[in-house]
Amino acid sequence: MPQIQPAIGAMMAETVPMVHTLGLEFLETTPERAVVTLRDRPGYRNHVGGPHAGAMFTLAESASGAIVLAAFGDQLSRAVPLAVRAEIAYTKLAMGDVTATAELARPAAEVVAELDAGRRPEFPVRVAIRRADGAVTAEMTVVWTLRPAG
Repeated sequence: MPQIQPAIGAMMAETVPMVHTLGLEFLETTPERAVVTLRDRPGYRNHVGGPHAGAMFTLAESASGAIVLAAFGDQLSRAVPLAVRAEIAYTKLAMGDVTATAELARPAAEVVAELDAGRRPEFPVRVAIRRADGAVTAEMTVVWTLRPAG
């Protein structure tokens, strides 16, 4: 059974206004995986009735941030996590609720070892966004860094 860290979702909703604005729901947040849902709301739709690309981007980026906090929360006293760049591909029409699943694409221990060696590590987080029927509607990669504090 995965260790779920519900406090991460609550913390993100308090500190990242857009997370609160979109009402993102953090279903699972572990060092291995983060799962976040964006519910279908008329105010977040695009011209074809699905979730707006910007809302989907924010959903995926937020899922990537949740896994970064879960995986590297114990490093926050010495490093600040920052998104460096992101790329998203919208692959199918999204309709209704959409869910983003984020996974680290590099072992956390490797990233921490770089930080320990005095370097500023960069690491990718891969995110898939799915409709309720399981079809992948978008794929995103966010490259994060741990910037040494001080």
